Amino acid sequence: MTAPVRVAVPRKGRPLEAVLDRFAARADATSVADDVVSTLRYEKAVTKDEQTADRGVYERLAAYSEPAEPREPDFTLLRDARAGKPRRVVFDSLTLDVEGTPVQLVGREEPFRALRTHEFALGFDSADLVLEEVVQLEPEPLSTIADLNDRIDPHDTDVRVVSGLGDTVYHTLLATPAAMQSVGAEELDRAFLAAYEGDVCISPRYERLVRAVLGTDATEGVEFVYPDAGREEEAAIADVGVGVYLTVTGSTAREHGLEVGERLFPSETVLMENQSEAGGEDVQAVKRALAADADETAIPPQ
Repeated sequence: MTAPVRVAVPRKGRPLEAVLDRFAARADATSVADDVVSTLRYEKAVTKDEQTADRGVYERLAAYSEPAEPREPDFTLLRDARAGKPRRVVFDSLTLDVEGTPVQLVGREEPFRALRTHEFALGFDSADLVLEEVVQLEPEPLSTIADLNDRIDPHDTDVRVVSGLGDTVYHTLLATPAAMQSVGAEELDRAFLAAYEGDVCISPRYERLVRAVLGTDATEGVEFVYPDAGREEEAAIADVGVGVYLTVTGSTAREHGLEVGERLFPSETVLMENQSEAGGEDVQAVKRALAADADETAIPPQ
């Protein structure tokens, strides 16, 4: 029996759903993908006390998982970061056929790092983590997924981005009208930030990402500050005057009196390969099958 190609995937959340959508389309796996997504959405609601479960977490886990059946999804338990650290059911593994090649999806908390340590040849993760960990900071801004590989030092990692999946939410520049008026700006874009000096409110885990997408020239004279624990990001940005936030619609920002400005960088799930591990014909066949279509975020091979 042919050994499956192992692919690292997120354990939960929007990136995993994007990956499952891709496999549903490329591996005729719509039913099982829908089952995994609905199970994890229910478990998220239970963890957030938005849903009341009629069984204990171990009973639910036993009902969801069939470890003896590799073609059925398997789940596991992790401690959630919420108060009290409840146990949360998350994705563990599933084996599918992709154009005749068996592929095992393996859940990892940090798929990108699993590729960096050569555990996998292929994997999916948020492009944000690539920016946070390996892209070089340069004076010019980084604005597209297609430019990511040009910013990766080949001496730092063998991982490269193959394509994006199109599940795009943008890191967006937000500011109050008063902050814009302070520098005489009519447009809320990178040029505004280059002229602005003062505090910029961001999530603390995104400082390196923000420096990369704005460019080091634009961040001169800027001091990054962070929302207090439990405080809504848009409210904190309104207090500070300027910020960068992962914006879906912008409606909440406007409720806080903020202008919604330039989309700085797409927070998108990406397919990646570790080039030193991806030489096998079966791995390359799977990569080609899973990569972006022409109208998606394709990246020219390097």
